[in-house]
Amino acid sequence: MQQIKLVLLWHMHQPDYRHYDTREFEMPWVYLHTIKDYTDMAHHLEAHPHIKAVVNFVPVLLDQLEDYVEQFATGQIRDPLLRLLATPDLASVSDDDREHILTNCFKGNHNTMLKPYPAYAKLHHLYDTLQKKQATELVNFSAQYFSDLLVWFHLAWTGESVRRHNATVMELMAQGEGFSHVDRMRLFKLIGELIEGLIPRYRRLAETGQIELSTTPHYHPLSPLLIDFTSAHDGIADAPLPINSFYPGGRSRVTFHLDKAIDSHQKRFGTQPTGIWPAEGAVSPPFIHILAESGCQWCASGEGVLVNSLHKLHPETTLPDRNRYLYRPYRIQEQENIICFFRDDKLSDFIGFEYAKWFGRDAAEHFVQSIEQIARHALPDENPVVSVILDGENAWEYYPYNGFYFLDDLYSLLDNHTGIHTTTYQDYLSSPENVHNVQVLPVLAAGSWVYGTFSTWIGDPEKNHAWDLLCTAKQNYDLVIQSDRLTDKEKTAASLQLASCESSDWFWWFGDYNQADTVIRFDQLYRDNLTNLYRLLKLPVPSILCKPISHGDTHAEEGGTMRRSS
Repeated sequence: MQQIKLVLLWHMHQPDYRHYDTREFEMPWVYLHTIKDYTDMAHHLEAHPHIKAVVNFVPVLLDQLEDYVEQFATGQIRDPLLRLLATPDLASVSDDDREHILTNCFKGNHNTMLKPYPAYAKLHHLYDTLQKKQATELVNFSAQYFSDLLVWFHLAWTGESVRRHNATVMELMAQGEGFSHVDRMRLFKLIGELIEGLIPRYRRLAETGQIELSTTPHYHPLSPLLIDFTSAHDGIADAPLPINSFYPGGRSRVTFHLDKAIDSHQKRFGTQPTGIWPAEGAVSPPFIHILAESGCQWCASGEGVLVNSLHKLHPETTLPDRNRYLYRPYRIQEQENIICFFRDDKLSDFIGFEYAKWFGRDAAEHFVQSIEQIARHALPDENPVVSVILDGENAWEYYPYNGFYFLDDLYSLLDNHTGIHTTTYQDYLSSPENVHNVQVLPVLAAGSWVYGTFSTWIGDPEKNHAWDLLCTAKQNYDLVIQSDRLTDKEKTAASLQLASCESSDWFWWFGDYNQADTVIRFDQLYRDNLTNLYRLLKLPVPSILCKPISHGDTHAEEGGTMRRSS
């Protein structure tokens, strides 16, 4: 069996949840994923110092993490749930605040994050019973109920590594109910400490060489579509496109996001990133050229993109076994000085969607055995490198104990394996022996890690309408920027607001396969951002921005924060 190299890339991303005007956080997912997932992922790496990995932080996530650090430092809390957790007298809060607690504090996977805790489940049972009876006075729960609910919600969203080592969490979970303001403030203080310590933990892991830190264009734009809408036809030849034939000045906007991300990385981590994980693994030839010009050495995308590229190169030929083409790096066209790796979609999706249903040890052993199978199928001169790439936060709430046993067992098995060596892309490319394995991919089909296409972000009538609203806003932006109406400071503010509007996340959520309540919130936030862009440009706000783009589906079970790759 051949020696095999394994790259685990954990992608950490949350869109910008801050209201453009008040800077209030409209959704709490940044700090919740921080205290649960980003904290646990750091712990597992620290507990297994011989395991190497790539950790990708999107700059807009880091922006928000630093925002939370500042909030705790100044005491000016702009996240409603955190502010309510710290409120001394919950009996005096408004009905809107009470409704906010009830609406948000049962969010999470109930099978893994609520049912295992009888005291939390009891709080939900009481709420659920009244809701089913269509009670009109849900906001009239006692102050103690709200206090207990706020504590249990945050305890449920605390990482398993924290639960096992932090006295405050252990004591509160043992207490179970009757939480006082003092109890809530103990938990509040811990949340602040976890957030403040997070980025330094990953920085230390990078400084020891255990992890490579990579980045993504700053606000997570779908770069190939900003450059050219017709790139969507590489994946789906007859995909309907927006009314606007192109996004005005898209290439320069992609460069803006990329330059800003590189600058962010240098300031926060002291080095230029070696590689880029494009938003959604979305690539196209023009985007690859921009990456190469920036000095990036590597990028990565999905297996479906490689398959589509090979089909495009040899349309009449049946592809060989995936072992013959997947587990190697590619130079995209001979002239581009950048190497592209393609994820093993099957193994990545096993972690993202399947292993949560398995016993942790069984899942870890299956993963390792799958890597061994790849090694057995390798030809003598292939020296395979396997890329497993997925979100570093969204899968774990579906696992018992936040995936603790799976990750601990997986890292332990890999640590002790003589034939599988975890590495980073930077380390891989620094070896002359590995560079010899690079092959040229003369033709690259544009696509993403989801289905190998852009169908999650364009082609649907609602998604296309959202693009048209953005195109119109960009046309107005260009006219104003080229005039003398704005000061340099005002131009900078407008440019950053436009960048937020260009995020891929808005387009992800539009469509009837996503849950209505989430779609409605993202829809409103997107239109709020566009509205503010017009205000910053000192232009009238178009009335069409008052009309919802998408409603989602109240019965949707598909969709959500993750998609299978195929």
